[in-house]
Amino acid sequence: MKIISAKCIISAVGPEQYPDTGYPEIAMLGRSNVGKSSLINSLCARHALARTSRQPGKTQTINYFAINEQLYLVDLPGYGYAATSKGKHREWGEFITNYLRDRNMLALIVHLIDLRHEPMKNDKNASEWLMKLNIPYVIVGTKADKISRGKRPAHIAAIRKGLMLPAHVPSLIYSSETGEGRNELWQHIRSILSKQE
Repeated sequence: MKIISAKCIISAVGPEQYPDTGYPEIAMLGRSNVGKSSLINSLCARHALARTSRQPGKTQTINYFAINEQLYLVDLPGYGYAATSKGKHREWGEFITNYLRDRNMLALIVHLIDLRHEPMKNDKNASEWLMKLNIPYVIVGTKADKISRGKRPAHIAAIRKGLMLPAHVPSLIYSSETGEGRNELWQHIRSILSKQE
């Protein structure tokens, strides 16, 4: 996909701040250190569109990125071991849950899992919940450049097994460092959007 324009529209802290332009939304969900911001930057061919940090959990709002004035990539707060209070974790959990459950413009959920590791308990909990939402979603194994090419199929198979994914849920691999998987993910996003037109 050719990116003509990509810009951050708003960092929302509640539904009253969500955009009302009617663009379909592609939500990025995953652990705090899985590389959501890096993937967004790679997808959009921009180095600093989404802020990245060495400290997990820096994203504490729902960040909307308008792409070609046609759709939004939505960076959700990460779940996992971010260094925040339990109260803050619960607040983030409700924040994410309410968005995923109630947002009418949500077209696709991209669930990011670190390809190097088998899914952790919170990955499994998230995947189990996503299956009940009746919203298209895809599993993306990130940081593929850290795994030798020959071993990647086994790693993605282990992720599918760990999440007990149904056969109809697709899984892709991605490297924000090399751009591998970028065309495949955009192709999947376009296919989902074309079905909803």
